[in-house]
Amino acid sequence: MEISEKVVYLDNAATTACAPEVLAVMTEALSGACGNPSSHYSVGYEAKEFVDTGRAQVAKAVNAAPAEIFFTGCGSEADNWAVKGTAFTKARQGKKHLITSAFEHHAIMHSMASLERMGFEVTYIKPTSEGYIRPEDVEAAIRPDTALVSIMMANNEIGTIQPIKEIAEIAHKHGVWMHTDAVQAVGAIPVDVKELGVDMLSMSAHKFNGPKGMGALYCKKGVWPQNLIDGGSQEARHRAGTENVAGIAGMGKALELATTDLEKRMAHEQELRDYVIGRILKNIPEARLNGGLTPRLPGNVNISFPGLEGETILLDLDMHNICASTGSACNSDSLDPSHVLLSIGVPEEIGHGSMRFTFGPQNTMEEAKYLCDVLEEVIPRRRAMSCMWLQGQNKARQYSLKGEQ
Repeated sequence: MEISEKVVYLDNAATTACAPEVLAVMTEALSGACGNPSSHYSVGYEAKEFVDTGRAQVAKAVNAAPAEIFFTGCGSEADNWAVKGTAFTKARQGKKHLITSAFEHHAIMHSMASLERMGFEVTYIKPTSEGYIRPEDVEAAIRPDTALVSIMMANNEIGTIQPIKEIAEIAHKHGVWMHTDAVQAVGAIPVDVKELGVDMLSMSAHKFNGPKGMGALYCKKGVWPQNLIDGGSQEARHRAGTENVAGIAGMGKALELATTDLEKRMAHEQELRDYVIGRILKNIPEARLNGGLTPRLPGNVNISFPGLEGETILLDLDMHNICASTGSACNSDSLDPSHVLLSIGVPEEIGHGSMRFTFGPQNTMEEAKYLCDVLEEVIPRRRAMSCMWLQGQNKARQYSLKGEQ
């Protein structure tokens, strides 16, 4: 246990630092391209060139056409646009039913809840105990009035990767549009919109070392969800507002970098992931991995430590200069147990003691070993002080026995 002064950042699913190359192109766009990309004179054309280049880079990374990429203010906006825009479009055809999973990001969950308040119907597919959506369950939920199926590509808390290609094929067989929230997937694993067969796909720049406040929605040619933001003619008249030139330039560059040598990066992150999972499960009694190991995001570790509160572990880790999380950063102000863990059957008492560690390309094996060293000291010490530990022990064993049945 040597690392002490250096910050060990293990919350890459929450956000990532801008890559130096990204900062460089953004600085160039901010300091040089001062014109409006819609203006018809030289400085406007300079700004437009940054936008066009960024769009082309994003499109190439996911195997789309540049005209199919629409920039947004964040991944949540892209999700809202896909879900609500489709709902409003399809409602004019008498289709007011939507399908999603019970463990989506809140950008999807709350969009669906908003539509329910407007009179739409939503079916929430329950994942398996390993954290996967079964295509046959989606097909069973489709009705004649189904407008959209929206299933995330990779879960933001437990990292499980969903069978999007198979689900998209089912949706299209029934004439239903298919959207996937790929915010955690793009830049982390290969994403090919043509291979997946989706109609819409959301992404967010700050998840792959790009700028915060920058997202995009892929819409397949011919798929037009109703606009959420009306105004000028930007983004082919589908998303009004003067373009964030520097943000677009940074997003394009970041995704270009993230998808270069992606297989090598994935192998590195998976090595760290598997080391941490293996060592924790071996050395810390009753620790439990949440979500199946395969297929799973290469850098995602989500483990429950029964008998403790995640917030307590979080504070102990912070005292050792380790940054981690108890779940989604977008829900960090809530003390409620994770809806993701509850959806896969994790008891509330165990869910409260869950931690998420997510690795990036900058992390090292030395940091992974340091994390394990700290946890192996912190968890037993805190459990010795906890009146919840005996109860948590019993609950964990009951849960394990239930899973084996």
